[in-house]
Amino acid sequence: MKVVSEFMVKLIIFTLCKGNEMDGGIRENDISRIVELDRAHIWHHLIQHKPFETSEPRIIVEGKGIKVWDQNGKEHIDGVSGGVWTVNVGYGRESIANAVREQLIKLNFFAGAAGSIPGAKFAEKLIDKMPGMSRVYYCNSGSEANEKAFKMVRQIAHKRFGGKKHKILYRERDYHGTTIGTLSAGGQDERNAQYGPFAPGFVRVPHCLEYRAQWHLNGEAYGKRAADSIEEVILAEGPDTVGAICLEPVTAGGGVITPPSGYWERVQEICKKYDILLHMDEVVCGIGRTGTWFGYQNYGVKPDMVTMAKGVASGYAAIACLVTTENVFDMFKDDHTDPMNYFRDISTFGGCTAGPAAAIENMRIIEEEDLLQNTLDMGERMMSNLNNLSEKHAVIGDVRGAGLFCGAELVQDRKTKDPAEEKMVQAVVADCMAQGVVIGATNRSLPGLNNTLCFSPALIATTDDIDNITHAVDKALGRVFS
Repeated sequence: MKVVSEFMVKLIIFTLCKGNEMDGGIRENDISRIVELDRAHIWHHLIQHKPFETSEPRIIVEGKGIKVWDQNGKEHIDGVSGGVWTVNVGYGRESIANAVREQLIKLNFFAGAAGSIPGAKFAEKLIDKMPGMSRVYYCNSGSEANEKAFKMVRQIAHKRFGGKKHKILYRERDYHGTTIGTLSAGGQDERNAQYGPFAPGFVRVPHCLEYRAQWHLNGEAYGKRAADSIEEVILAEGPDTVGAICLEPVTAGGGVITPPSGYWERVQEICKKYDILLHMDEVVCGIGRTGTWFGYQNYGVKPDMVTMAKGVASGYAAIACLVTTENVFDMFKDDHTDPMNYFRDISTFGGCTAGPAAAIENMRIIEEEDLLQNTLDMGERMMSNLNNLSEKHAVIGDVRGAGLFCGAELVQDRKTKDPAEEKMVQAVVADCMAQGVVIGATNRSLPGLNNTLCFSPALIATTDDIDNITHAVDKALGRVFS
């Protein structure tokens, strides 16, 4: 017998009482009033609002496990963990909610110039998962964490190199945030469009997607050549001007790009050769998404800085972290007599205690439920299912992924690799939504290349969940590209 959610019960009550006289106030079960308020006042993210003048915005009312329910009571399998790769341990985790409540009652906030009990405890647990790293700087979003890293690089340049070694390299197709600073390091031209001018000192390097090869090579040879292109940029700019390079271990919104073999080893060599800090942006990959605690750990990389946000607390509280080596930390305390010789920065909401309290419990769940192994197992099944679909649907040109972080690039022709039209890709997403399955697609990222379907279900996903997601995609592809 199908379990009826609490929301569904409320919706049924509302329907039965709909004919009763209303006083204009908002009742818990008056969902139509909520829709009106949303349409009148809410500025949604990443969406055109003109259609809402004649149709309803979607409101997600409740979530449990890997499923969510909208304002109409429609059940959906969430194949993108809250829309943006966030809810790693699934919805409805009472233990996380209780941990946050207990901490808020005890101490909700104090500025980060002082410490907190959950802050210290989570830092210890986090560092234990990151050999070679030692210091945690708390803030409240992935964009902010990356901004902090950029500021550290710039301050080091002034402290040690007369301001010269200030340039920060970033990769085509990578994304590091929505602020002007992080957009300056943004490798997605559509996402950047109309928001310039940007900050100087950020320099782009080529992407490493072998499917859309920039060199006539393959496999490890391609990976090394893609990394060598970074060295070419460094030499062109002048090694004494480049302070850091910021990269995603697996490119997310730029097309779910897993690096070719040989790539990361060569990147590490280049960074050491030219004394360049390696900044890994783990905002999406961090805390289990690829089946390891961090994406870079799949490739033997030893970063100097690591940023993270989304999965750190699975969205139960706002938290982001910039983690550094002790060597980076020491650069900001080598002369305590200099009043400018420390990281003169603050993040107001980095002082909130709910974030680390939620993160501690989030990490406990991942460990005790063995979700890293489940992520590997279910990721393998997802990739297998998508590859099987590619044998049936010629529109699938390439399947990529690591753990439960997968993508399927759609093309008009496999030989030419001409991208599928964006409206067709979005039609597949819409068809899946109509079936009760939420998937994603690259959106306002790259001109003409917003053609990759994106999948990132919660790390708790089961074989049935994975099969239901890919079954919906199968049906959608059949209808849209018939």
